[in-house]
Formats: sequence, C-alpha cells, structure tokens
Amino acid sequence: MTAQDVLQQYFGYDTFRKGQGELIAHILAGEDTVGIMPTGAGKSICYQVPALMLPGMTVVISPLISLMHDQVAALRAAGIPAAYLNSSLSAEAYRSTLSDVYNGRVKILYAAPERLETESMRNIAKEIPITMVTVDEAHCVSQWGQDFRPSYLKIASFLEQLPCRPRISAFTATATKEVCEDIVRILGLHKPFTLTTGFDRENLYFGVQQPRDKFRALYAIVKKRAGQSGIVYCISRRLVEEVCEKLCANGIPATRYHAGLPDEERARNQNAFICDEIPVMVATNAFGMGIDKSNVSYVVHYNMPKNMESYYQEAGRAGRDGSPADCILLYSGQDVRTNRFMIEQSSENEMLDAAARARIRSLDEERLRLMTYYCTRQECLRSYMLRYFGETTENYCGNCSCCRTNYETLDMTIEAKKIVSCIYRLHKRDLHFGIGGLTDILRGSQADKYTRYRFAETLSTFGIMQETSEKLCREMIRHLLSEEWITQSEGKFPVLQLNMNSVKLLREDCRITINVVKEAPPEAAAVSADAAVDPALLAALKACRAAIASKERVPAYVIFTDATLRDMAAKRPQNDMGFLSVSGVGRVKLEKYGDAFMKVIRENT
Repeated sequence: MTAQDVLQQYFGYDTFRKGQGELIAHILAGEDTVGIMPTGAGKSICYQVPALMLPGMTVVISPLISLMHDQVAALRAAGIPAAYLNSSLSAEAYRSTLSDVYNGRVKILYAAPERLETESMRNIAKEIPITMVTVDEAHCVSQWGQDFRPSYLKIASFLEQLPCRPRISAFTATATKEVCEDIVRILGLHKPFTLTTGFDRENLYFGVQQPRDKFRALYAIVKKRAGQSGIVYCISRRLVEEVCEKLCANGIPATRYHAGLPDEERARNQNAFICDEIPVMVATNAFGMGIDKSNVSYVVHYNMPKNMESYYQEAGRAGRDGSPADCILLYSGQDVRTNRFMIEQSSENEMLDAAARARIRSLDEERLRLMTYYCTRQECLRSYMLRYFGETTENYCGNCSCCRTNYETLDMTIEAKKIVSCIYRLHKRDLHFGIGGLTDILRGSQADKYTRYRFAETLSTFGIMQETSEKLCREMIRHLLSEEWITQSEGKFPVLQLNMNSVKLLREDCRITINVVKEAPPEAAAVSADAAVDPALLAALKACRAAIASKERVPAYVIFTDATLRDMAAKRPQNDMGFLSVSGVGRVKLEKYGDAFMKVIRENT
C-alpha cells in the first residue's frame, strides 16, 4: 500500500497538501525530519501516514492531554489503532492500554514528555519495537522558543534508552533559525531533512483595532458572528472572568477557561465548546496547543500577546478546515505595559541560571517590541508577519485591516528629520524620553514637567510640530521605530535612541512616507463558506453528525469536519462511490457513517 493509498483509505483525501508528501517520503526512507508548517496545514498527517506503513510502533510526544485525547479519538474513528498514556487515565484504563501496547494492538502511542521517565515507558522502550519517535510542538525544546518547557529536555535521554535508534521526526508551527538549530542539536537528529512549507494562511483575515471601549468592540464582533464558534483570548484570569460575565449578561452564550479554575470545570467548559454546545470560549493562553477544533471561525485577542509566535499560534486556531475565518486583535498601550510586567516576573524562573534568565528576558523584550510594531503599523499586516518568520512577500495581501482600509500616503521626510533632531538635542543635554514625552515636546506641551527645563526658551525643536495632531505625531515616531530609523531601549521605561540610520536620515537625501487612514476601516467579516450550499441540507447533516457524536461521546468534528459536510452537501452522494468522493471520507468512515448521512441527503433532496 502506498502513502497515497493510506491517505485515501484512512483519511479520505485524494492528494497531499503542500510539503506533506515530501516529508513522508523522507521519513519512509529512514531519515530524521523537521517539518515547520503553520497551524492547520496538516502536520499530523506527516507522521500518521508513515506510522501506518512502518513496522512496529510510533511514539508521539505531545505536550497536552486534551490534544492527545482529540487526536486519538479522530484516529480511532478512522479505524487506526491508537492510544495514549497520561495522567487522565484511571489505573484500570492505564493497565488496559499497556496490555494493548504489549499485544501489538497499538500502532501510534501518544505520551507527554513527563511520562517518558516512568517505569512503564522505560519497559516499553526496552521490549517493544519503536520504529519512529515524533516530537510534536518541537519548539518547546528550545530556550530560544516562545514556549520553552524543561520537560522536553527529557526526550533525548528517552531516545538513548532505546535498543535500536528509531527515525525521529519533529514538527512545529513556529521556529526561528535559532530554534531549528536547537531542535536538531538537543534531539540529536542525524542530518535531518528540514522543510518549511511557509507560514501564510490565505483563508485568515488579520485585523487590528484600537478601540476606546474594548468590550464594546468585542461585543460587536461576536454579535455579528452569532452562532459561530469563536475564541476570545485575554491576558489575565481576571479579564477572562470579567469578559465572560459581560458577554453572558449581554445574551452571548460563552464559557471560560484559565489555570485558576478547578480541573473538573476546565474540562467541562472545554468539552462544551469543542462539542458546539457553547459557541464562545473566553480564555487565557492556557487554552492553547491542545485545541484541535476545526470549525473555529474567529479568534479575538482582547489584549496584545507578548510575541508574534504566540499570536500566530493562537490566531491560527481559526479556520483549521480551510474555511474563511477572522483573526482580530484589540490593541491598547496598556497591553505593552502589562506584557512587560509579565516578562519581568517570568524572568525570575529559578530553573535557569542567571545568564540564561538575562538572555531570555532580552529576547522577550525584543519580541514584545516587534509585536507592538505589528499592532501600530499602517501597512500590510500579513506581510509584516511573514517577514518576521523569514519569508519575503509583497506589501499587500488584500485580506487584512491595513490593506482593506482607505489610506493616503504622506511624505513625512521633514517631520522625520524634526523628530530625529529633537532626540539628538535632548541627548546632548543627557535627557531621554519615550514616545509620549517626545510627542509632548515636539508639540510644545506646557506641562510642569517640561517647563522646568525651560525648553521653550532653550530648545529649538520644542513645539516644532505643534500643527501636527498628537495621534499623527505618535504614529510617525512609531513608524520610524518600525522601519529602524531610530531605536528604543529595553526595560520598564523604554526611551528613544538614535542609530546609524538616524545619522543617515539627517545627512543624506532620504525620503520617508507613511500611510495614514483617511476614514475608519470597514469592519471585516469572513464570508461564510456555508452560503455556497443548501442551508437546510447542511443543517440536517450537522444534526445527523451531532447525534452520532453524542452517541459515541466524541467531538462532532471527529466524525466529519464542517468542510467535509459542506462538500457532502454540494456533491449530494447517493452511493458508496459517490460518498468516497467527498473530501475527508475514507473507507472506514464510509462503512461506519455512510448509510446514515446518505439517508439524510435523500430525505432533503
């Protein structure tokens, strides 16, 4: 059986997505591999297909219990013998799983990194032929990564215990050059085949808003998408509670998730969201890597995350089935201060030595700075994001709030020289200010904290931009920062600094432009993919799916994704061959569910 045959028979797809075929071929050839693929690009197929074709068992190291549960449920629904070992199992269930492993009834075994040091896993390593070990969310192994987990360092010692070295595959959605090098070094990969498929998710709309009233903006977004599944990320537990309570009070069915809740309530709330009982989940980033729900149609960040990697992963929970989806970030200056405080707190991690803490804190500060530029820029958001991850792209995508906004381009060369000259003259007096302070000085503020310096009498650049609005002045300073004409110090109170580009700006003939909004941006909403099919038939198919999912006690998307139901509603298959032509339908699912869904199609046609 070829990889293509396995893909069709078990997963119901006729062709591989970008990069999947290459990675699978190299794994089957016995090579170590590293796959860097965006959320929703199909990383799991890359190790699940070869796992079914290789002799012996594959061990998948995964960071979260919820993720293991969902993936194993989906594999079993497709007729694939899979299991997991983690702390959620009862003693009886744990023994039963071990029995299945030893009797050859498990092809894919999921385990948390902490589980690798247990006696049961050590015995499995000695007695069961393991032909592949897959490390999911592999960026967690690196201190340079945004989600470093010391438990991932246990993987290398587990690999050393194996009687025969298996092929090793590692996958992540986000990895810089330094993180990739760490993955290869720490896991001990042998000349791995490495493939980055690209970070662009064309089906996602990216938007940034800077509302005066965040909850009012959020309510408008959620209200417009009533009935659709959405995630609202908040920066703190307190905000999660507050936002969830307000949404419910305003008639929006919502639930909550954060680390301060009892385990039982977290599990209950997550299950209600995953099973489409409650459409809106308000959560901290604790509700993260374990979410495998395919029909999330929007993700709203109530606060700016502390880095682009986190934002990309969390926003990427939307549109996993390829349908149009929205990723909207509600930004305010307070978000920067809150994130900086959290960075200071996390830098006290006692598991790291002083040098490592200092290095990570410096890196976190730089990531925060670049995340802030994303939120305050007036040019293509997707282009900025892709360049951050090392991809070259045009500065227009047509599917972000900047590209959809009516802008005019202003020549700000003179204003740029004024800004740099003011910073230079202040530095000569050994005075240093941040964006707010410099804006006040350029606009000639009469506040006491400036009059005591007698700037009006002694500083030639004081009030030199008094005709420029405060908002535009700040935007111009931020634009110079994002384009690196000037820089900003790290720390709790960052101040503006000059660099070699600043000197070039003053001495050479440079032209600097900025895009300025002419009118408020239109609120964007993803075009509903459901509009292309008969809504009555689609609703009936969803009802059939919900009944089966309830009976089998699994999330609805484990039976079929929304994308599969839409293709089913469009093709309206009447026989087995027609049903197999639906994207996402394999032979096992045809046998298990075909009759029930084709009956619904006949009754609604």
